[in-house]
Amino acid sequence: MIRTGTIERRPGASSGERSTGALALRYAEVRAATEALCEGLATEDYVVQSMPDVSPTKWHLAHTSWFFETFLLLPHSPGYRPIDPTYAYLFNSYYVQAGERHCRAQRGYISRPTVAEVFEYRRHVDEAVTALIERHGGELPPEGEAILTLGLHHEQQHQELMLTDIKHVFAVNPLRPPYRKAPEPGRGASASPTAIRWQTFEGGLFRVGYEGDGFSFDNEGPAHDVYLQPFQLADRLVTNAEYLEFMEDGGYARPELWLSLGWATREQQGWTEPFYWERRDREWWSYALHGMRPIDPAEPIVHLSYFEADAYARWAGARLPTEFEWEVAARDAPIAGNLVESGQLHPSPVAESETSGPPGIRQLYGDVWEWTRSQYSPYPGYRPAPGAIGEYNGKFMCNQFVLRGGSCATPASHIRASYRNFFPPDATWQFTGVRLARDVS
Repeated sequence: MIRTGTIERRPGASSGERSTGALALRYAEVRAATEALCEGLATEDYVVQSMPDVSPTKWHLAHTSWFFETFLLLPHSPGYRPIDPTYAYLFNSYYVQAGERHCRAQRGYISRPTVAEVFEYRRHVDEAVTALIERHGGELPPEGEAILTLGLHHEQQHQELMLTDIKHVFAVNPLRPPYRKAPEPGRGASASPTAIRWQTFEGGLFRVGYEGDGFSFDNEGPAHDVYLQPFQLADRLVTNAEYLEFMEDGGYARPELWLSLGWATREQQGWTEPFYWERRDREWWSYALHGMRPIDPAEPIVHLSYFEADAYARWAGARLPTEFEWEVAARDAPIAGNLVESGQLHPSPVAESETSGPPGIRQLYGDVWEWTRSQYSPYPGYRPAPGAIGEYNGKFMCNQFVLRGGSCATPASHIRASYRNFFPPDATWQFTGVRLARDVS
C-alpha cells in the first residue's frame, strides 16, 4: 500500500521541474531509478507475494505505470490508448473511484501479464508521457504538471516499498539469498556510540507543516501553529546493543511496559525479538538486503513495531517524541544521512563527528523511519482533493501512527522535515526504529 499523499500547486510556484526539458529529464530519472532496483533479480523474484502487506516487484512496476496512465495520460493526452484495458483492474491499488480492483492479498496470483509484458507496459506509458511533455514544449499546463510531479513522488514511495518488499520475500526463503552484495562500510562503521546525550528545546508557539513553493503531499498541510512544552531529544537513534539490554531485562515478558493492545499483539504474534532477528549458536543474527549476518551492536535498531518502540522507551525512562517535536528539531537541518543514495540499504552506526541537524542532533534523516507518539490525523483545515486522487491520503487517517525522517531506502529528493509517513502500530516490515524524547521538568 502507498502510504502518503497528494499535491497542492500554488499560484506562481517556481518548481525547478518547469524549465524546458527538465520535466522530461526528471521523469526519465525517476523511472530509471525504479528499474535499477530490479538489477540482479531473476524472473522468479518478481512474482512472489510473501504476505498480504507485500506486493510483488512486478506489481510495483505495473502499478506506478497505471498511475501515470490513469491520472495523467487518459485525462490530458487525447488519443492515448491503453496497451491493455484489463491492466486498470489488475494494477489499481485502493482508488475506489478509479474503478474495480483486484484483491490486494492476491497480487501474487497474477502470473500474467509476464514480467516482460510489464516492462513493455512501462515503455508504452513512458513514450506517451514523453510525447505529451514534448507536445507542450517541454512543460505541461499546471494541472498536468501537478499530476506528473505527484506521480514521480508516488513512484519514489514505491521504490522504497520495492526494497522493503523484496527484503521480506528473500528473508522468508530458507536460503536467505542476498539482494545485493554488501557495500563498503558506511559512516561510523567501526564506531561504538557514546551514551545518549540529551538536547533541550525551549517550548513555545511553532509553525509546523509545509510552507514553500515546491512539492508537498496534502497531509503535510495546511501549515498551522502548535504550542510545545519544553522537551528533550536524544542526540542519536537507539542501537541494537541498547535494545538487547531491554530484551535481556525481560522486556518482552513485562506487561507493565506495554500498551494493552501492544501486549495482546505481542502475545498473539509470539514476539520475543525484533523482526528479522534469529538466534544462531547463542548469537543474534538478522537478515539484511545483503544476506544473513551477526547483529552489529552499534547499528540502529530497525524493524520495530510502534508497540515495541513504545515499550522500549518506557523501559528506558523516556518516551517517543511527538511528530511536531521532531519537525521543530529537524526544520533547519540539511537533507543528509544514510538515505538510499548511500547504497548501504541498511542502517549504519552513527559517526561521532556527524552533525546533520541542530547542535548535537544526529541521524535525523535516513537509517530508520522514527516512530512518533502522534496519531495520524488531519491538520486543522485539511481537505482532500476531489475525485480519486483525493483517496491518496485522507482515508487512512485512522488507527495509524506518524513516522518521520526517512530511512536507508528513502530517496533524498523525496524527504523533507514536514514529510508525514504513517503505519499501523503492529507493522514491522518497514525500516522503522526509535529516537527517544523526554519532558523537561
